[in-house]
Amino acid sequence: MTTESVTKSNANLHDPDVRLMLAVQQDDAAAFEELMIRYQGRIFSLLRHAINNRDIAEDLTQDVFLRVFRARKSYQPDAKFSTWLFTIANNVAINAIRAKGRKPEVQLGIACNDASKSNPVIFAEDSIAASSGTIPTRRLEKLEMRQMVQLAINSLGERQRMAVLLHKFEGMSYIEIAKIMDMTPQALKSLLCRARLNLRDILQAYMKHGNKVKEK
Repeated sequence: MTTESVTKSNANLHDPDVRLMLAVQQDDAAAFEELMIRYQGRIFSLLRHAINNRDIAEDLTQDVFLRVFRARKSYQPDAKFSTWLFTIANNVAINAIRAKGRKPEVQLGIACNDASKSNPVIFAEDSIAASSGTIPTRRLEKLEMRQMVQLAINSLGERQRMAVLLHKFEGMSYIEIAKIMDMTPQALKSLLCRARLNLRDILQAYMKHGNKVKEK
C-alpha cells in the first residue's frame, strides 16, 4: 500500500460507517445490521427508480448487501463507505438495466392511473383518487409531471440514468459520483449535460403533446 493510500485510509477512519464496515470485516453481525439499517432505504429507493419495479428493486437491494458481506474480507477503507457501497449498487443496477434488454419506450400522454401500476413515483392512493375524480386539477397535473419525469429518466441509457439518479435523488457531488461510476469529474459533467438535454427534449415533446390533447 502506498503512502498516499495509507493517508487516505487513515482519514476515512473518521467515517463511522467505515469503522462499522471494518467491524463487519471481523464478522461482527451487529455492525452489518447497523449498516443495513442506515443504507437499505436509500439503496432500495435508488434501485426502484433505476429499474422502475418494486419487486425487482427489493431483490437487487438484497443482492447489494449480500455482495457487501461477501466482499468484507477484501474491503479497504480507501474511500468513504457510502462511495464504496454505491459503487456496488451502481454496478448491480446497470447489470439489471442491461438484462431487461431494450430501453423502455416513453409513452406520451399515458393516463396517470395506468402508469401507476408500474411506476413507483406515483403512489397507489393517488391513482385511486385520480380515477375517482377527487384530486384537484393542479394536483393531477403535478402527478402527471412526476410520472413523465420518471418515464423520461427510464428512457435514458443506463449510465446517464444512474448519473442523474445519484446527482438528483441522492444529492451526491460530481467527485463522488465520478468515483462511483469510474469516470473523471469532467467526463461525468459531460454525461450529465447530455442527460439533461435528453430529458428536456423528452419532456418538451410531452408538453407539446399534452397541449394538443387539451386543445381538442
